[in-house]
Amino acid sequence: MSEQKIIAVVGATGAQGGGLARAILADRDGGFAVRAITRNTESAKAQALADLGAEVVAADLDDEAALRAAFEGAYGAFVVTNFWEQRSEDEARTRTAAQMELAQAGNAARAAKAAGVRHVVWSTLEDTRPFFGLGGERVPTLDDGTYTVPHFDAKAEADDIFREAGVPTTFLRTSLNFDAFLTMMAPRRDEQGALVLALAMGDATMSGIASEDVGRTAYGILRRGGDLIGQTISVAGDHLTGEEYAAAMSKAFGEPVTYYAQPFEQLRQFSVETANMFQYYAENEKEFVGARDLSRARELNPELQSFEAWLAAHADAIPRG
Repeated sequence: MSEQKIIAVVGATGAQGGGLARAILADRDGGFAVRAITRNTESAKAQALADLGAEVVAADLDDEAALRAAFEGAYGAFVVTNFWEQRSEDEARTRTAAQMELAQAGNAARAAKAAGVRHVVWSTLEDTRPFFGLGGERVPTLDDGTYTVPHFDAKAEADDIFREAGVPTTFLRTSLNFDAFLTMMAPRRDEQGALVLALAMGDATMSGIASEDVGRTAYGILRRGGDLIGQTISVAGDHLTGEEYAAAMSKAFGEPVTYYAQPFEQLRQFSVETANMFQYYAENEKEFVGARDLSRARELNPELQSFEAWLAAHADAIPRG
């Protein structure tokens, strides 16, 4: 058997990176090996990957030197940053979450270049600012007027960091994770006890994807060799309206779920960032959904899950309080 190509997976104990790591480890004859990069090599998730055959190494996205060491000898790498990562009060005062993502992406890009990584898959998103503008007329701006949806815009900015570093990169644009229905987007019971799914989408279609399918699609990209280097691949597992998401839940739960088209301004009272994101999804529906060809995603990831398939595995974990 020929020597396996090492894929260094940043965030291997997370949802996206974990999906990639498990896909590689399950494909025994695929010709690839996993180097799982994590801050805590002793965690249960890290140990589970080691038990499956992964090489587990310690590195932090804030430490460029450690990343370079972790990337040495690797053929490919998967890089994902976490805007929503829990941060200390001191860290939050020092830099915004968007600034953290940009700095971490820079560390990863420079480390990959220095280590000679031949193919990086970077988990990214669109820049919402060309659509909304920064004048504040359409949506409020954040981070002192720098961004409209920071967790989108900073990742899009980081695309150029990989390009300018000369890293051979495929830009993997994701969609809203179905996992959000397990937490902030779970249906709630109204005063009569009926389940209501509130989404700020009006009658527009929203693209979604199982987080592990992002990693599985990354594996499909890496298996293609260099064919997709320099390309942007936008992925989703399903395109549904709010009514259709609610109908799928009704079927899975065995009780009615009613869709409530939440106004953007109502959601904005709780989170400007989230409301701006949903407004982008809804008002830019044609371009956002149109960029995400389900058949192409399924070619790269034959196990791609529809929302119905994802629900079949996760319905019992969705809160219905």
